[in-house]
Amino acid sequence: MALRIPALPADQRSEEQNKLLSGIPIGGDGEPLNIFTTLVRHPELMRRWMAFGGVLLFKGRLSPQDRELLILRTAYRCNTPYEWGQHVVIASTAGITDEEIRRIADGPGAAGWSDHQRVLLTAADELHDESVISDATWAALADVYDEQQLIEVPMVVGQYHLVAFTLNSLGVEPEPGLPEFPSEAS
Repeated sequence: MALRIPALPADQRSEEQNKLLSGIPIGGDGEPLNIFTTLVRHPELMRRWMAFGGVLLFKGRLSPQDRELLILRTAYRCNTPYEWGQHVVIASTAGITDEEIRRIADGPGAAGWSDHQRVLLTAADELHDESVISDATWAALADVYDEQQLIEVPMVVGQYHLVAFTLNSLGVEPEPGLPEFPSEAS
């Protein structure tokens, strides 16, 4: 997708926009990531979105590994190179192996997943394809998760669909050096 709304340069940001960007993850150039410097063009929306996304990312009840499997499968299914690249980095620091990351494109049917990982990837696919987690997948998740974790599963997938739709539609450019999007499932 071509760039449609560019990141807002530092010299064009208002005091409010700079305040919103303080404490935001930065890239290798010392600037906030492109997702944030693009979305800051709509300060009120960004403020509300960051509060919601921050709970899921930093205070959620799902383990970082489970959350990142859901996010990466969503990024792959939504064909979102920016989201994929950023979350490969996060997933790696959360303990997801390079082999597991490569296998995400192959989906829940690929050999090598634990039963729990397979259920998570299936949940992400079902939400993407049908907008609902099937009874069988829900039952498997309910065997492992409490109510708050069960609530978070569709919320994480939904949040990252929202992010994917936005990144793809605005044409937000990935920062240099991010892991590349898989060209196709192996």
